[in-house]
Amino acid sequence: MILLRRLLGDVLRRQRQRQGRTLREVSSSARVSLGYLSEVERGQKEASSELLSAICDALDVRMSELMREVSDELALAELARSAAATPSEPVPAPVRPMLGSVSVTGVPPERVTIKAPAEAVDVVAA
Repeated sequence: MILLRRLLGDVLRRQRQRQGRTLREVSSSARVSLGYLSEVERGQKEASSELLSAICDALDVRMSELMREVSDELALAELARSAAATPSEPVPAPVRPMLGSVSVTGVPPERVTIKAPAEAVDVVAA
C-alpha cells in the first residue's frame, strides 16, 4: 500500500536536507516540536494543512511545490506498483534504485510520461 504520509515525509526531509538544515532549526522556525516534525518526516504522523503550511514557511518552500513533488513521487510509486504486477522486461538500471525491480511492457514509448524530481531520476534514451 502506498502511504501518502510517508511520501510527504520523504519530500519534507529532502527539502530540509537540501538546505543543510537540522530538524531542530526547522522545528523551531515552524513552531512545532522536534519529535513531532521527526515523526512527520518518517511518515509516522499525518500532518495537518496548518502544520504543512508552517513547515513550508520555515523551509521557504511553496506548498504547491511540495505537493507537486509528492505527486511526482506518488505517480512513480503507482507506476512501480502496477508494473510489478506484470513483470517481464526490467527498467533500465538508472531508474531501478528508485523504483525497485519493475518492468513495463506493451506500451509504446511515446505514450509514457513519467514526471519525477530531476535529482531523483536519470533519463536514459532507449
